[in-house]
Amino acid sequence: MHALFLIAKENFRDEELFEPKKILETAGIKTTITSIESGLAKGSRGGTTTIDLPIRDVHIEDYDILIAIGGPGSPALGDYEEVLDLIRKAHSLGKPLAAICIAPYLLAKAGVITGKKATSFHGEPAISEFSRQGVTRIQQPVLRDGNLITADGPMSAKDFGQEIIKLLSE
Repeated sequence: MHALFLIAKENFRDEELFEPKKILETAGIKTTITSIESGLAKGSRGGTTTIDLPIRDVHIEDYDILIAIGGPGSPALGDYEEVLDLIRKAHSLGKPLAAICIAPYLLAKAGVITGKKATSFHGEPAISEFSRQGVTRIQQPVLRDGNLITADGPMSAKDFGQEIIKLLSE
């Protein structure tokens, strides 16, 4: 098993990356981090991590799940067509998708969760994009709808990671 984490290079939410990543790695799942460009990524709480490869070098076929991480920098990823294309390709291949905090906005903007139930951080731009894309927003910590897992924010990071493990073990 191999999970691909999508993060903003600046201002990803630390615990939304580090907690699920640790849970997956403890379960023996290999993890890779991608963003617009490679280098050092900085979290909004001061943590840092290395971006393993830029999106342009990702072969989504090599991964079992795409996990989008939130934080103040996450919505800006929606301005990059290569991010939306990566999400669309993962979806078209039937890969499970997971997103936490504001990152479900990216899945909605890519048009891959229309008609699904999802949760997210309670602010914009997720609420408006969910409405535009026909996503049913349900406010709860972690929500699974088929092969889609969404979570509302950093307080749910551990449960988010555990739900990903459940999905991948089916």
